[in-house]
Order: sequence, then structure tokens, then C-alpha cells
Amino acid sequence: MLTTILIVVLILMLLGAVPRWPHSKNWGYYPSGGLGLVLLIILILALMGRL
Repeated sequence: MLTTILIVVLILMLLGAVPRWPHSKNWGYYPSGGLGLVLLIILILALMGRL
């Protein structure tokens, strides 16, 4: 159950990080960098067996 919720949240974050909309073109690397950091933390937790 937790894994399914986590996958849905990550997909929504990935869609939100795409600079497709006019108001988000000047954001730079901030959204995708934050998403990469979250993915890295989740990967580390999964490899340690705590997720």
C-alpha cells in the first residue's frame, strides 16, 4: 500500500517538474533537482531495507 502511494506521488512530482507551462519556464533546475534529491533518498532507504 505504501509503495503504491509512493509511486503515485513520484509520478505526480515528475509531471509537475516538467517546464511545459509558461509560468514555470524561468524556474531553472530547481523542480527537477528537488525531485532528483527525493528519488535519491528513496533509493537509499530502499537499499537499506527501511522502505
